[in-house]
Amino acid sequence: MKTTVLQNRPAAYGLAIGCTLLWGTAFPFIKRGYAAFAIADGDVGAMLLFAGLRFTLAGAMVLAFLCVREKRFVPVGKADAGAAALLGAVQTFGQYLFTYAGIGLTTGANTSIITACASFLTVLGAALFLKSDRLSVWKILGCALGFGGVLVMNGGGGLALDTLLGDSLIFMSTVFAAAGNLIAKKLTPGRSPVKLTAYQLLCGGLALTVAGLLRGGRLNLTSMDGLLILLWLAFVSAAAFTVWTALLKFHPASNISVFNLLVPVFGTFLSGMLLGENVFRAEIFLSLALIAAGIVAVNVSKEGKRHDR
Repeated sequence: MKTTVLQNRPAAYGLAIGCTLLWGTAFPFIKRGYAAFAIADGDVGAMLLFAGLRFTLAGAMVLAFLCVREKRFVPVGKADAGAAALLGAVQTFGQYLFTYAGIGLTTGANTSIITACASFLTVLGAALFLKSDRLSVWKILGCALGFGGVLVMNGGGGLALDTLLGDSLIFMSTVFAAAGNLIAKKLTPGRSPVKLTAYQLLCGGLALTVAGLLRGGRLNLTSMDGLLILLWLAFVSAAAFTVWTALLKFHPASNISVFNLLVPVFGTFLSGMLLGENVFRAEIFLSLALIAAGIVAVNVSKEGKRHDR
């Protein structure tokens, strides 16, 4: 993809929406994958193994694309090894370790609401750690509108003692997701986003695979349906993370990360289409309107029109 396309604001925002649409497909396909591989509720080892294979395959896909494009094998190199390992440890391993550890210990509504906090943590973190990505009234308003939209979609969720552990684990995954956005923003200048994505997915995916095996996770890899679902999820991660990392290279982290609020919306609609769930409700459309308003508010900020140096 040409750099000029990535730098163009309307094109970049369209690509960001495309990334969230791809990530949204993960919701129903993960459910289908669990069924295809007969992964029981609470079998964290198998879930981590499933995630590990997904991200390892995703890294291999990105690396294969890079090698074909360059017409040679592209090694990580000493200059990029540390960056890839750090991003893989945070954005892939840390984020999804806590996600899969906590997802069975809380409700789907709480998971969506807490996960949405990643956008707000990124906006706040960017103001602290990135010199030109300043906090503004528009960004605060946009975050409030977006979070309100997630609350409306999930009926307010609710914290309770019986879900406190799961909620805490999901929140930790959200912290790692936000940290991953900020680290990617810091590491991409002067580096190839494609190479960085390939090796960070490989590092994080292999670490999740080992963690899953150590927890006793096992998968029946003779299931053709399961393998096809795994390949689709790997493609989703490969494509979305590559484009997302490239967008963070050229645009303020707060302006791009706020689009993450669309992930649960797309996930809900796609679950309705693929799993037969009733999602065409008034609160879903109100939620989408609030989230869209929040995204616009963050991106009309004067600070959001400048790039980090």
